[in-house]
Amino acid sequence: MAAGLLSAVAGGAAAENRPAKELFGGMKLPARAAPSPYGSYAKGCIAGAVAIPSDGPNWQAMRPSRNRRWGHPQMISLIERLSKDAPSVGWPGILIGDISQPRGGPMLNGHASHQIGLDADIWLTPMPDRRMSAKEREDLPFTTMLKENKFLTVNDKVWTLAHARLIMLAASYPQVERVFVNPAIKKKLCDTWTGDRTALGKVRPIYGHDAHFHIRIKCPQGASGCKPQAAVPPGDGCDKSLAWWFTAEPWAKPKKDPNAPPPKPPRPTQLSDLPKACAVVLQAPAAESEMAATYGGGAPISALTAAPAIPNGAVPALAAQMPELPDVVPIPLARPAGY
Repeated sequence: MAAGLLSAVAGGAAAENRPAKELFGGMKLPARAAPSPYGSYAKGCIAGAVAIPSDGPNWQAMRPSRNRRWGHPQMISLIERLSKDAPSVGWPGILIGDISQPRGGPMLNGHASHQIGLDADIWLTPMPDRRMSAKEREDLPFTTMLKENKFLTVNDKVWTLAHARLIMLAASYPQVERVFVNPAIKKKLCDTWTGDRTALGKVRPIYGHDAHFHIRIKCPQGASGCKPQAAVPPGDGCDKSLAWWFTAEPWAKPKKDPNAPPPKPPRPTQLSDLPKACAVVLQAPAAESEMAATYGGGAPISALTAAPAIPNGAVPALAAQMPELPDVVPIPLARPAGY
């Protein structure tokens, strides 16, 4: 491991001029190690990730060319459980969007989080009663739950009770920490959900997420390198914190100082910005093959997780390196004209 760490440091120095998203986005296979998330959901990486099979009894993985069906075994297991339970709430099966890259880390496009294998996107489109081709999985358009010409309003011609039941089912699992949905969907649930509302507080509003919902699970027990978020506030979340998303404040443009120099372009995240363990993860030997690292695939899951962990002793004070992150970071999309 000492030799591996020295190699990682040298490799990290050589890679320092390349954005971290290029380094992690170029990895095709996971690091051969015990499953270990390092850092936070939006600033980290994962060793020992496993892939969910492209097809299961009640699921199909979408956008296969992205190679983002990798995650911590607990995340993959949770998705499998959701797929099995979905028919009980009137949902025939799930379409799986992005989980994580083989070694996590920043992505080339599409997400700020999904970096430590503990996030997953589930489409708000039910699985069809046939197996789609690879081309169909690449090309199938997203279906928004919102009205086209009315800001932050759910389209009742598209939205169904089954959508609500699926989201609340996902939120009901104890290992699920948050389920992110569009603010309009959260409001719809607040206004119409008549079942058990215990888990409704886990359903958190954030822009986007109108054609899919985003499941986030807790840091696994014993994962000392994983940085958890603050606990979800008590209550069902149908209060002033939700009302804020429907005000003008999230859309307000920052005041500009006319005498200030033009802002510099944002600096891409570098490998040195991530936890030190991520340099080791990046340089670690790869799994033998995609099949060997697939959940329930070429090897039993116990064999996939039996490799040695990257010891925290090689990574000093991981938790101390991570800045505090806000509970939810609103990143508004461009506001539609006329609203």
